[in-house]
Amino acid sequence: MDIVTAAVVQATPVLFDLAKTIKKACDLIRASAKADLILLPEAFIPAYPRGFGFGMKVGSRNDAGRDLWKTYSDNAIVVPGPDVDTLGKAAKDAKAHVCIGVIERDGNLDTGTLYCSMLYFGPDGRFLGKHRKLKPTASERLIWGEGDGSTLPVFSTPLGKIGGLICWENYMPMARMAMYGQGIEFYLAPTADSRDTWQSTLQHIALEGRCFVLGCNQYVEKKDYPPHLATIEEIEDQPDTMCRGGSVIISPMGEILAGPLFGREGILYADLNRDDLTKAKLDFDVIGHYARPDVFNLTVNTAPRPSVQFKNQ
Repeated sequence: MDIVTAAVVQATPVLFDLAKTIKKACDLIRASAKADLILLPEAFIPAYPRGFGFGMKVGSRNDAGRDLWKTYSDNAIVVPGPDVDTLGKAAKDAKAHVCIGVIERDGNLDTGTLYCSMLYFGPDGRFLGKHRKLKPTASERLIWGEGDGSTLPVFSTPLGKIGGLICWENYMPMARMAMYGQGIEFYLAPTADSRDTWQSTLQHIALEGRCFVLGCNQYVEKKDYPPHLATIEEIEDQPDTMCRGGSVIISPMGEILAGPLFGREGILYADLNRDDLTKAKLDFDVIGHYARPDVFNLTVNTAPRPSVQFKNQ
C-alpha cells in the first residue's frame, strides 16, 4: 500500500473494569474503521493506576493495598483467552491492523505476575503477538513484571513493518535500535506520559529511525476513578485532570501530521505516504549508511527466559 491511513485513539478506559473497557475498546476500534492501522493507549485495559501505591512502602505492605491489587489483577486480560478473541473480532470488523495497550496476565502459566503489554491484531482478526514492557518505570516496578527479548517483535504486514515500545522504554537507546534493526516503518509508542517534553522524544524517534511514529495516551479525570476502590483516598491530592493526553502522529522527517491532542478524548487520523520512508533515508539511515558496525555492535537476545526450565538428563 502506498498510502496507509492511521488512527490514534485517545480515550478514557472504564477504570478497573475489564468487561466494560473491552467493550469500549471494541466500539472505538469499529468507530475508527476508515483507518488501516489503529493504535490505543498504554494500559488501556483495564487502567493505568496513576496515583496509587498499592499499600507498599520499603519494608512493608498492607491489606488495603493487597485488596486493590486483587481488583487490578482480576481485571487484567488473560493472554491467550476469550477477551483476546473479542478484540480480534473488532479488528476484523474494522478490517484494520490494531494495537492496544493492556495489563496482561499470562494465560499459559498464570503465575500471578502482571505485565504491561501491547497486543497486535491483523485485519482478519488474528492475534499476531505481543510486546511486554522490558523495564517498568519507578513505582511501576512494584506492580508489573519485566518482559524479555522474546517479545520484541516487528511484524511484516501488507501495510509495512509495524512494531513499537511502551512509554519510557523509548528512552532506552538499545531498545530503539532493536526496533530499527528489524526495519520498523510504523513505530507505535503508547504511553502514560502527558508532558510537553514527551513530544520532542517522539519527534526524535521519527528522525532517528526515519519512520512514522504514532504516539497514543489516555485522557483521564479524577472523577473517572470508581469510588469503591480500596485506598481511593490516595488520589485526593491529585489534579482533576489526571492525564491530559498528548496523542500525536509524526512523519519520518519529524513533522507533526496530526495532534498533539490535549484535554479531551478524540481520534486523530493521518494519511501516511510510504514514499516518505524512502525519501527520509537519503541523508540518514541509522542501520545502513549511517551505521558503523566496525565500531559499534548490538546483540539482542530474543530467547524466552522462563524462571523454571526442565531438561532431559
